[in-house]
Amino acid sequence: MSITLSLTIITVAISILGFYNNNVINQFIFTPYQVKRKNQWYRFISSGFIHADIPHLLFNMVSLYMFSDFVESFFTMTFQENANIAYLGLYFFSLIVCLIPTYIKHQDHHYYRSLGASGAVSAVVFAGIFLQPTLQIGFFIIPPIIPGFVFGPIYLFITAYLSKTGRGNINHSAHLWGSLFGIIYLIVTTRFMTHYDVIGAFVQQIRTYLKM
Repeated sequence: MSITLSLTIITVAISILGFYNNNVINQFIFTPYQVKRKNQWYRFISSGFIHADIPHLLFNMVSLYMFSDFVESFFTMTFQENANIAYLGLYFFSLIVCLIPTYIKHQDHHYYRSLGASGAVSAVVFAGIFLQPTLQIGFFIIPPIIPGFVFGPIYLFITAYLSKTGRGNINHSAHLWGSLFGIIYLIVTTRFMTHYDVIGAFVQQIRTYLKM
């Protein structure tokens, strides 16, 4: 069983349990106010295993599935005996890092709550885009005709804008920082744990694509 499948099964199971048991949501959800005052730091990670509703859960798990197979396979081939640790590091560290700006901003707001695996999923998705930048990706109603290296900046710009304006009931900040962390984590780990030049491969793929 792959690590992604294991994470998906656990996330789906806990999320469904939360749909029917509000105590699970209250115990797992990210509340910066509670984290600061009761030292409940586990919420940085636990909040990634619950979701608001079925569409929220399905969107995250489907997005994870679409990119995780390639990303996890890359980790297996490149990191070898350290593959599992490196991949788990990508997922769990992204859950923490993506919520740090949220914690800083809302640590004194007792009403603020955030949940979902979006930050970790974004990290895996953008790690996949960085590894395969010419992969054709869709954007909302647009079919998959946009290469990843074009889709990525557009997505980050829109997400940064939505995060700044605070529109909607979505933690866009987690999406933004999760996405950026996925790329940074990939660059740093391959640089110090492998001999693979991920930046060089990224640039070369784009050069080849543009010469088509």
